Amino acid sequence: MSERILIIEDEDGIARILELELKHEGYEVGRAADGRTGLEMALSGEWDLLLLDVMLPGLNGVEVLRRFRQNDNAVPVILLTARDTVPDKVSGFEHGANDYVTKPFAMEELLARVRNLLRIFKASREGESEDALKIGDLTIELITRKVYRKDHGIDLTPPRVRAAALLGAAQGHGEDAGRDFIRRVGVRIYRGYERRRRLHPLFAAKNGQGVPA
Repeated sequence: MSERILIIEDEDGIARILELELKHEGYEVGRAADGRTGLEMALSGEWDLLLLDVMLPGLNGVEVLRRFRQNDNAVPVILLTARDTVPDKVSGFEHGANDYVTKPFAMEELLARVRNLLRIFKASREGESEDALKIGDLTIELITRKVYRKDHGIDLTPPRVRAAALLGAAQGHGEDAGRDFIRRVGVRIYRGYERRRRLHPLFAAKNGQGVPA
């Protein structure tokens, strides 16, 4: 059975090209041209991935994403937008996006991102994902953004899940592994933090010695 992808995009030209390219790759494709219709289709259908534009009529893409995740839906979502500022990207990730592609984009790159997310999500559902962090009896899943202690789920907000992942990676796997895990979950805040740590007076060196963060 082919994997199913929902395109929520109000620009007809972009939506049609995406649909044609995805069908050529062998995917089943659905389309919605506004946020409310897209949300209804996303919640009522069995989708493997969503391509979600941010600037949508009726309901913007970030709000669609927020409501979609409220239903405990772990289907991966790639945001499509012409807005590429750091706050825009952080907002998307904070509301549960798995990836972020800015317009105009190369179709080959987008298709590669789609294939990668589908592969990771499939492995995660089958319990074979390497994109999970284990800390003692805790398991933090990348795609589903869920935390388990043994076989019991723990209700954490997305920022707390990321904080737990950061702490676990730093404690058990070293700084390089910790940074790599953060990169893979799509959180770009760490780099900003590092930059502020170097530049902000509160983190200035004392007597020529750097103050550890």
